[in-house]
This record gives sequence, C-alpha cells and structure tokens, in this order.
Amino acid sequence: MAGSLVAAVLLALSTLDPPAFATLRASVGEVTTPVSSGVSGVGRWFGSIPGGIGDYLAVRDQNAALRKQLADQHALFMRARSLSYDNHRLLALLRVRERIAEPVVAARLVSSSASSTRRFAVLNAGSWQGVAQGQPVRGPEGLIGRVLETGPNSARVLLLTDPESVVPVRRTRDGMPALATGRGDGLLDVKSVAFATTDFGPGDVFVTSGIGGIYSPNVPVARIIRRGRDAAIGRSFAQPDTVDYALVQRAFLPPPPPTPTSSATPPASKPAP
Repeated sequence: MAGSLVAAVLLALSTLDPPAFATLRASVGEVTTPVSSGVSGVGRWFGSIPGGIGDYLAVRDQNAALRKQLADQHALFMRARSLSYDNHRLLALLRVRERIAEPVVAARLVSSSASSTRRFAVLNAGSWQGVAQGQPVRGPEGLIGRVLETGPNSARVLLLTDPESVVPVRRTRDGMPALATGRGDGLLDVKSVAFATTDFGPGDVFVTSGIGGIYSPNVPVARIIRRGRDAAIGRSFAQPDTVDYALVQRAFLPPPPPTPTSSATPPASKPAP
C-alpha cells in the first residue's frame, strides 16, 4: 500500500508539475548513484573470486613447471661445464704431448697425499707400460714431479712440493739459475745459486733449466708469490689434486750405459831370458 501511494503521488506530480518531478528525480539519482556503484563493485569483486582462484592455480602450476625446467637446465649446464673443463684439460695435455718427443705414457693420477709433510702421488701405470724410476711427470700446466718407485701397473711419484724434491730452474726474464725445493706445505722454496745478490719479485716465473739431466728445459715449475732476497716462496703451476691425467717423459739425458767389465784375466808376461 505504501508503494502504491508513493507511486500515485509521483505519477500525479509528473503530470501536474513536470519540472518539479524532474528536479526530484535528479536529486534521487544523485543519492542512489554512489550506492549503486558500491553495490556493483562489490558484486564484481565477488564475481571475480572464482576466476582469481583459477588464475592462481594456473600460475602455481606454471611456476612449478618452470622451476622443474630450470632445475633440469641447471643440471645440463653443470654437466656441460664439467665436460668443457675436461675437454680443455685434455686438449692442453694433447698439445703438451705434441711438443714432447716420445712420451712414455699418459696415465691418471689416482691419489695424492695432502695431510702429511711428505708429498707423493700414485700413477696408474707402471713398469709394464714403460714407466721407470727417475722419469719426469708433468701435467698440462707444468711439472708435477718424478717417478720414485714403480710396480707392474702403478708408480709412486715424488711431487715438487715434497721436502726431498730439488729441481734446477731458471728465471724466464733473465735466465738466473736457482733451485726449487719443496717445503712440505704445498709451496716451494726458490733459492738463487748465483754469486750476486738476487731479488725475487711476485710474479717471477721459473722453468726447468735442463741441468741435471732429468727434467727437459723450459717446463713451467713455479711462480713467486712473495717478495724475497736470495730466496723466495713460490707456488707450483701444476696442482696434483686438480690434475686428472699426466704425461710420463723420458729423462732429458738418459744415464750412460754401464761400463763393460771383462772377466778374463790378462795373460801372464813371459819371463825375460
């Protein structure tokens, strides 16, 4: 009844006084428009909830797929980097092999000592492969040491950093002679054998000199890491714990053959008449 009464009043007003009815209608529109907008926004928000949930689930699945793809690609990348590192080392070793005349054998360093003052490594090649005592062993970066003992299929290598290792070397920039001796702690003592006082600077490079007849000349041995006078501390170029394969070389000057001894006794001289 109240709605019918309001409708009758509005109908009469629109018929009898149209300008007043238009003013009333505009006023009511001004009041109801914000309410209608708010109600419409709330309705749209509630209506978008199912779509938002679906989008969230789709994005979550897509993120999981992308994470799995990234993990797979990371594994492939790590494998490719490992293969690239191995190829680089093997190519460097191949170039070394090409420069060396008649290497004995290329073998793997299967272990090296790092917890004691003695420094040894084990080579998985021995006398059956032609490895003999005293032969130099080198890697792609430089000299590793020399063969100390041999077995049929293995050999023990005395590393440069062992205190019993002494290698004649020379400085590359001026040819100054020196001796590189192991310290037992992974480093080398480089001592000058020149009569004049010698200064060592960081970055000085020393290579084998060929003196002694074991190591061929110009094989990288050590780089000085600390300034010194007449003696300095250096680090070897070849690190046995990072070397996979090594080359066993023949001695630069092979030892002379043994002097033949005659078992026959010289004939007795005849007595003078």
